[in-house]
Amino acid sequence: MDSDELPLSRSTLDRDALTRLDPAVAWADPRLRVLPVHKHQVATVGEHLDLWEIPDSVRTNAHDMTSNLVDLAPSARGWAYLGKDHLGPVIALFCDHPDPPTQWRSLRSVGALLSAREAGLATAAVALANWHATHVFCPRCGHETYVIESGWVRECPHDGGQNFPRTDAAVIMAIVDSFDRLLLAHNAMWPSDRYSVPAGYVEPGEPLEAAVRREVWEETGIRVGKVRYQGSQPWPFPASLMVGFRGEALTNSPIPDGEEITHARFVTREELAHEVEADTIKLPGATSIARYLIEDWFGEPIPD
Repeated sequence: MDSDELPLSRSTLDRDALTRLDPAVAWADPRLRVLPVHKHQVATVGEHLDLWEIPDSVRTNAHDMTSNLVDLAPSARGWAYLGKDHLGPVIALFCDHPDPPTQWRSLRSVGALLSAREAGLATAAVALANWHATHVFCPRCGHETYVIESGWVRECPHDGGQNFPRTDAAVIMAIVDSFDRLLLAHNAMWPSDRYSVPAGYVEPGEPLEAAVRREVWEETGIRVGKVRYQGSQPWPFPASLMVGFRGEALTNSPIPDGEEITHARFVTREELAHEVEADTIKLPGATSIARYLIEDWFGEPIPD
């Protein structure tokens, strides 16, 4: 599995970090476009992003960018410079409400349909929107922070501390036993027919490989031996980086923890194909790395 082919790992964007310090050049570029974002949703037209043009009156006034952007979307509360490519620079516009008449779609549902360029833009935009919405105040003193570096840093006016967008590491793993069967698990919060591969957050001071073994043991009672890195994908819901692995099961009888995981089982390829076709098992969506880990083990795409 090529990690660059994972839906939300694809990108052609130059993040252009130096321009964040002085975005006036980007704002003066007539090719500048805006991507509206609200929580996990992005503005779309069909299966593409809806990248808005900016009127000259807004684009040329770099001194009051945020207030001028309200002319584009009434609920606009901020923006961030995403970067540039051969088509020009792009900024994300953070909206408090999904302003009509824009078509809004969740990144989860549309991510696998977007081009590499659009996937890179949308993933960065959603990640930054979620971070700004939940990190308004300084974690050290509680003062409200203000935005600098074109949306990539929040600074505290009281203690001068700078806060950067966070990323929470999580592992997700295709665990295969000695009979070449795949471990699938059902989370208590999911619909009864939804199954996926195990996953969980990395704990402080914990290597990724150790997190794989711990999470699988805690959730399903399966001991894992060798693990091999498969790829990674950002998952900005709100701030995860999903790191995928293939692991070798040392035992064959899952015992779910009964709280987070209510059912776990090993399946053959034939069993999985039959149950997906019969609609008794529903797999993760096409945008997720979970789906790609499952299909990598299966050997080909699995039609829903």
